Amino acid sequence: MPILLVVAVLALLGIGWYYSGQLLDPAQARPGYGDVSLGPTSVDGVSSVALKKASDTTDAGQWALLWKGGAAQVGEVLTDRDGKVERKLLKGQAPPAGTPVRLSPQMWPGDPKSALGLDFQNVNVPTGLGDMPAWLTPGGKGDTWVIAVHGRGGDRNETLRPIPTLHGLGMSVLSITYRNDEGAPRSPDGFFHLGDSEWQDVESATKYATAHGAKHLVLYGWSMGGAIAEQVLAQSPLAGEVDAVILDAPAVSWDKTLVLQGQDRGLPMTGLLAWDAELVAGWRAGIDFGRMELADTPPAHKPPTLLFHGSADTTVPVQASRDLAAAARSNGWPLTYVEVSGAEHTASWNVDPNGYEGHLRDFLGGRPDLTR
Repeated sequence: MPILLVVAVLALLGIGWYYSGQLLDPAQARPGYGDVSLGPTSVDGVSSVALKKASDTTDAGQWALLWKGGAAQVGEVLTDRDGKVERKLLKGQAPPAGTPVRLSPQMWPGDPKSALGLDFQNVNVPTGLGDMPAWLTPGGKGDTWVIAVHGRGGDRNETLRPIPTLHGLGMSVLSITYRNDEGAPRSPDGFFHLGDSEWQDVESATKYATAHGAKHLVLYGWSMGGAIAEQVLAQSPLAGEVDAVILDAPAVSWDKTLVLQGQDRGLPMTGLLAWDAELVAGWRAGIDFGRMELADTPPAHKPPTLLFHGSADTTVPVQASRDLAAAARSNGWPLTYVEVSGAEHTASWNVDPNGYEGHLRDFLGGRPDLTR
């Protein structure tokens, strides 16, 4: 084999190893504090917080502002000039200047009681790897349970935003953890499988729900949580028990997602790099990426599905959801697609909470079997 070819092959393997590690290693997915507070300010008498301008500090909508030991909520951008962004302070106090912070669409850092005033129970869901902690927010006398699945590197706080709406419809919400979450058992290899094995933990959650009185099941997944929910439909023998699905900025195509993330990092030849990362990740973790291209390989069981995606998503491409919605029209999948203009990744609620909750009520409230 010519030396140049050997070098090229080794280079591709090295690059694939690096980027597959970024994809598979749970530690790489946990967010840090990449933004900087410039302290409290006031704009025309409105309390605000100043942030050093960055790619995310002008994102539309209302957000949690998080730092070590503290949290606040911010709203609209009031000023944007000279490398400084001032956002309306909705709740809490602004952190001092120089504090490392991050913006998060997960509006409340607490649990259903502290964040929403709703009673809940800490429960453990038995799985093949051990018990997985979960929050159970009872919904009254209804027998519909929503299994809420957060995204990659996230936690159960991601599931809090729709809980008041679901609770108002009489539905119980089981906000789960899954393998490799903090406080949950590790996978045997310690890797994320991007939905290709985590679906088993969601299947266990459906068994738990059924054993505790659920007669109807709704899967609700954000980002990679959406990919996990999709693989329940594709791979679980219990898929037929799922009555409805809600997806928020789901990873319905890892190929398109990796290309977008490569472009966002300014990398060349993103198509080749995505193929390379998938090849090595598949070898390292046994992931079948082909069956997770949902538009090309839809599940046999296709329950009514509500799909949200923001038009400004820079993490998971909105085009993949558009493609899935188009494919659903021809393959008999009753899928309702809602695209929220200007919304970043999993921030459709944050940009338009009233509209988002209205779509939830229309989708679920129109099903007497789920809301009686």
